[in-house]
Parts: sequence; structure tokens; C-alpha cells
Amino acid sequence: MTKTATAPHVIHSVSELHRLLGLPKPEHPLISVLNMALFKDVCSVMYGSYVYNFYSVCIKKDFNGKLKYGQNYYDFDAGVMTFFSPGQVISTDVTDSVSLSGWWIVFHPDFIRNYSLAKKMTTYGFFSYAVNEALHLSEKEEAMLAAIMQQIEQEYRSNIDTYSQDVIISQLDLLLTYSNRFYNRQFITRKNASHDLLIKLDALLSDYFKSEKVSQLGLPTVQYISDELHLSPNYLSDLLRNLTGQSTQQHIHHKLIEQAKEILTTTALSVSEIAYQLGFEYPQSFSKLFKSKTQISPLEFRHSFN
Repeated sequence: MTKTATAPHVIHSVSELHRLLGLPKPEHPLISVLNMALFKDVCSVMYGSYVYNFYSVCIKKDFNGKLKYGQNYYDFDAGVMTFFSPGQVISTDVTDSVSLSGWWIVFHPDFIRNYSLAKKMTTYGFFSYAVNEALHLSEKEEAMLAAIMQQIEQEYRSNIDTYSQDVIISQLDLLLTYSNRFYNRQFITRKNASHDLLIKLDALLSDYFKSEKVSQLGLPTVQYISDELHLSPNYLSDLLRNLTGQSTQQHIHHKLIEQAKEILTTTALSVSEIAYQLGFEYPQSFSKLFKSKTQISPLEFRHSFN
């Protein structure tokens, strides 16, 4: 039997998370390192939906249940890593017989404020990935990351001095740098699935521009495309950049220009009519985009075929 909650519960602080889990106060009010094997007796409080107002980095193993992010569920039956930033909603359905292990680090944005890591956080797209895009770890990778997390725990539980925060943040930086490296490895090792995705993306854009959707909805957005492919926008763009060197938006523009070239060379429609047909509100915007991508105007392109 599974148990669910209907409304997300906002957890404002690391200390509040400890109280919810029935754990002693954290060693530091802005960060905590948790051994998830200790949660077996308190997992009942993990049912339902939550919003963390802090960062969460977690290696989960033997999780006998499902974790939901957005509209997607993911089963954790092996070593995987998840990353959540403040404000994201996470829903958990846990079976009554819970088996769980791994490491969980939570830290408030204030803990890294005024450090270079705070600026780097915005470059890590995996903090906004959906949970079905979790980082799948090899045994070697898992051992490496778990070792760093244990080093952070050791420093976290040591007597706090003027160097403690600097040391922990440098270790967090290393942890996230390796995570970023392994995510990019994952894009490479899962290339077959990735190339299938490229085929789906091309078919999706072709269908969009040749259907009534473009006149009804306007130009396709990155959010629309990622929703249709059941991926988060950041993950999709990172994946496409790794495969093709282009973001999702650039793929949309490429398909749009190809469609525009076809219309320019096979019809007598004016540039304004083509612009409206392709979802542009203003013909000037279409002409500007076309020239930026082809180095010539739509009319110059048409005349080159006459």
C-alpha cells in the first residue's frame, strides 16, 4: 500500500528537515550530511510532496519506492544521483517495506553566498533536470562521489573553526565538478537513445510547422518541445549541445529556416505571408532571423533560385 499527500509541504530550513525526520539538530544551521541508511525507522515522514528551500544532492541506493518530479516517476533500484534546487516540488511514494541507503547533502543558498560556487550553481543544468534524468552512476563513479560526500561529512562533524566552511565548500565544488563530468559521460554512453531522440525531435518540428499548430500557437517554444519529449528544458538543451553543438532553440530555428526555404522556393507567397504562416507576429522579425542564419534576406534567397 502506498501513501500520498495532496499538498506540498514547504521545508524552509535544514533544521526544519531534521525535525521532520526526527533527527538531532544539524551540526551547522545551513548544511547537513545525512546517512540515508539511518532513515529506515523514519521513512513514513517522507511520503507525499515537498518543496525544499535549499539545495539537495543525493546518492540513493535500494530505494524501495518511487520518486516523482513534475509529471514523471522514477524507480530507484540502483545507484543514482539526484540534484534539486530551492523551490522544486518532489513527491515520494514509498512502499511499506522500506530499504534505503546512500548519502544526502542539503545546504542553504546562504551557506555558499559570497563564494565562487554560488555563481557556478547557475551553470549546472542538472539542478533543474527532471528526476527521470537522474545521473546513473557506475560502481567506480559511485564510490568516488560517495567518498567525497563522506569527506564532507567528516569535516561537517568536526569542531567548527574559521576554515570549516571554506573546506566544505571546496569539497562541494569538487563533488559538483565530478557530477558534471559524469553527466556529460552519460550523454556519450547513452548515444543510441540520444540519436533516437534526435529523430523524434526532427519529426516533432516537421509536424508542428506543417500543421495548424504554428498558426494557432505561434512559434514552438523550448518548453513546448521539451514537454512533448518528456524531458526538462535544460536537460534537452544539454543533450542536444553534446550531440550536435546546438541548443534546442537553435534546432527550432534551423527547422524553421528549412521550412521557410521550402516555401520561398515552391510558392509565390509574399515574405509577410510566409512570416505569418510560420508563426511570426511581425514580418520584420522573420526577415531578421532568416538573414542572421543565412546571411541573405528571404527575397534574395528566392531570387537566387530564379
